[in-house]
Amino acid sequence: MDTWTLVVVVAAALFFTCTNGFRDASITVATSVSTRSLTPGIALLMAALMNFAGAFLGTGIARTVGERLVDPPDGLPGLLILLAALAGAMAWHVITWYVRLPAASTHALLGALAGAVVAGAGVVHWDALLTLVVLPLLAAPVAALLLAYLTMVGLLWAFRRANPHRAQRGFRIAQTVSAAGLSLGHGLQDAQKTMGVVVLALVVAGTEEQGASVPLWVRIACATALAAGTWAGGGRLVRTLGRRVIQLDPPRGHCAETAASAVLYTSSYLFQAPVSTTHVITSANMGVVATRRLSAVRWAVARSYVMSWLVTLPAAAAVAAVFSWLLRAVFV
Repeated sequence: MDTWTLVVVVAAALFFTCTNGFRDASITVATSVSTRSLTPGIALLMAALMNFAGAFLGTGIARTVGERLVDPPDGLPGLLILLAALAGAMAWHVITWYVRLPAASTHALLGALAGAVVAGAGVVHWDALLTLVVLPLLAAPVAALLLAYLTMVGLLWAFRRANPHRAQRGFRIAQTVSAAGLSLGHGLQDAQKTMGVVVLALVVAGTEEQGASVPLWVRIACATALAAGTWAGGGRLVRTLGRRVIQLDPPRGHCAETAASAVLYTSSYLFQAPVSTTHVITSANMGVVATRRLSAVRWAVARSYVMSWLVTLPAAAAVAAVFSWLLRAVFV
């Protein structure tokens, strides 16, 4: 029974990663599409390849998710809790994807994990959850907004005498590079979050020891699932974020992607903290446009996104808690 449940948990984790590709990875190239630096098809192919590569750049986020946040019970009860967490995250994930709102996958997964563990009588390390999840999720968008604003101000000063048409062409090329870097950072962040859940499931099932390195097959499987999801369905949100929320030119798009990438890499390597790519790139977009005029941001649409972000963590936790109670009632 435990073996089959473990298989189901791993399969659910990979499916969640695939839906993450549907939901989040398109956001990493939406800015490039909105500036017409890349076509949607080429942008999504590049995002898929970079997401796959990014999954192999580290394991710090996986260790944070798999070792520092929660301690579910061993054996079948713990596996059912993890399955409930993934079910709750996916339920909220699919709903927000269907209505084209860029609600954060990070919020959905980590909120669902905490909710399922609490409902299943496991242990949640609230201090670690606060310092490694909640605070970085709040700080990262602010940092991206400020960094993008300052970078754009510096760029405007540096190129104040440049030929506008020549500069636009150059920045379209530069934006291709920055979009690739942002997609690489997304793979570094989001593939590892699912790796952490899979490793936690292996520890709970007794097939891996606590603190062991992430198995290669887990990294390959998560990277493949994220890339496949990106290529298969990511285009649904490209224009939603890139054109409905904000209008950018190539220099501003390049600055936004560069600032967002810097925040993602810093969070991954310096703090080993999971952050939302959706939050980071959207805030960076707002930061660069603030150098032009605030009215360029479509605030009505942006407010609906902010509301979905605020609701996601508690909503996913509540849904996962219900799944946890139901699964434990039926199988334990």
